[in-house]
Amino acid sequence: MTDTPTGDPAPVRIERDDDVAVVVLDSPPLNLFDVPVFDAVEAVADELVRLTDPADPERARAVLVEARGRVVSGGVDVTVFRDVAEGPEPAERGAELWRRLLRVAQTFEDLPVPTVFAAHGLTLTAAFELALACDVLLAAEKASFGLVEIVVGLTPSMGGPQRLAERAGPARAKELVFTGERYPAAVLERWNVVNRVLPDDGFAEAARAYAHRVAAGPTVAHAATKQLVTTAVRQGARAADDLVPDVSGPLFATADLRGAVASFLADGPGKASYSGR
Repeated sequence: MTDTPTGDPAPVRIERDDDVAVVVLDSPPLNLFDVPVFDAVEAVADELVRLTDPADPERARAVLVEARGRVVSGGVDVTVFRDVAEGPEPAERGAELWRRLLRVAQTFEDLPVPTVFAAHGLTLTAAFELALACDVLLAAEKASFGLVEIVVGLTPSMGGPQRLAERAGPARAKELVFTGERYPAAVLERWNVVNRVLPDDGFAEAARAYAHRVAAGPTVAHAATKQLVTTAVRQGARAADDLVPDVSGPLFATADLRGAVASFLADGPGKASYSGR
């Protein structure tokens, strides 16, 4: 998805960079999540399912989410909440809004390839929740994050609190939401929310390089890793153990494993290349 019906660039779109599908948030000046942005991110999520289909030999082997402009996002356009609250059947319409947005977060989370979110600046509410649905969160030194929904009497409901709890623990998740404060990247790295803090200079290039590095790996094995880690976190290590034969056994039938084993035996470790097959 690259353009709107008027021919203008879509506020959320996919740009292909070799093996990486780059999701671009580009709705200046603040990249606010309004109705068109929510519509676009929903369409992008569906398109990513197609682009990462394991049966497609030309599929994207990683997804990178990045934003244009000074900030990643100033959050949600509050008129979205006003229109729901002041319209008919607000509770039912609110529930439907969250069902729709949770499906987007879950779609990103369930993609069968590594997903990387690159935060170069301020990242609030829906954008932060989308970041938490990705596998790896990279942040520039100047980046900051917040779930600030308390200012409009809400709790974050695009999956943020529960995914924060998975990364940082329940006490940290509650603190971040209860205070509505903005947290620097360095603090959230200590809390295990941010994976890596990278220098501001060259951040975009470093994030692209990271995405390309994971895309060049054994992506079928990466998909298995994602399933095992998610199952362990949500159901326990023994449940993940039970899943191992089903997700790791088939890896022995992949060209990636056979080629990597042959490369290791012939040339030593670290020389193999992977096709994602």
